[in-house]
Amino acid sequence: MATELSSFAELKKAAPAAPGTQIAAAHREKEIDAQGRAYATGRRKNAVARVWVKPGTGKITINGRDQKVYFARPTQQMVIQQPFDVTQRREQFDVIATVSGGGLSGQAGAVRHGISQALAKYEPDLRSAMKQSGFLTRDSRVVERKKYGRAGARRRFQFSKR
Repeated sequence: MATELSSFAELKKAAPAAPGTQIAAAHREKEIDAQGRAYATGRRKNAVARVWVKPGTGKITINGRDQKVYFARPTQQMVIQQPFDVTQRREQFDVIATVSGGGLSGQAGAVRHGISQALAKYEPDLRSAMKQSGFLTRDSRVVERKKYGRAGARRRFQFSKR
């Protein structure tokens, strides 16, 4: 005879688990190196950032220079600080990053992506907050390549009547 179930919790209790499967969700482990840093790679457009995060005073160094020197625009500095603001960890971690490729806007996005990934590795509990904000997703939009027989990627050459 069939019994009525009022919730998914009851269904979970009633259904037998298959052999060799775990019902509980796997907990992520902290990934840090011998120096106590978490490493991650961030990408946006054609920019690639290698990022190391460690506990500290909030100092952010990019390509050997301070954040305010390398990214002069306040919007780019704000983009880099977003993962710390969302997780309420501002001025608790030092960041060392090396960035190459792309322009300054793409590099700032790559550093943000790298910081988010590294923070998630250092403190796995912060992952859900950053995932909801969309910081762990790589922005895959890149410039389309130029095709032969065209002036640009899609633009045609100017038509000449005579």
